[in-house]
Amino acid sequence: MKRLLVLRHAKSSWSDSSLSDFDRPLNERGLAAAPFMGEMIAKNKMLPDLIISSPAQRALQTATLVKNSSGMDLPLILNDQIYEASPQTLRVVLTSIPDDVDSAMLVGHNPGIEGFIRFLTGAVERMPTAALAAIELGVDSWASVGADSGSLIKIWRPKELMRSKTLESRSN
Repeated sequence: MKRLLVLRHAKSSWSDSSLSDFDRPLNERGLAAAPFMGEMIAKNKMLPDLIISSPAQRALQTATLVKNSSGMDLPLILNDQIYEASPQTLRVVLTSIPDDVDSAMLVGHNPGIEGFIRFLTGAVERMPTAALAAIELGVDSWASVGADSGSLIKIWRPKELMRSKTLESRSN
């Protein structure tokens, strides 16, 4: 069994119109949500063995902030194929993971991320910025990943989590 965490990049900034889509950084909300999600991953003991990220600025920033805030000491690999990837391309990215890796995190973009979750699990899920999906894959080899080879375990959406955390702290 393999486990896959699929993370959409955090909220990006549109304030500098001279930047290409690829070069857009995270905005203030994204800079808060990414470390929050990293802490949540650590708290829930879901640390992957490897992170593979799109090299787009907003995805790389998200992956770095998640990695650092969770205390992960693991490789962060950039893969050009993830930027603007289709579900089929994301499958190809997964098949390149060595089989000694039991769990991996993929950091990318919509609409590819939502399509990939649907491809792997059949589940149609909304993946807002910085949302994280945990998927159990019924395979022993990453090369065997295919349509409907996974089960969606859970989706965490930071806006909902951060709101409930704020409500909890107000009630205490």
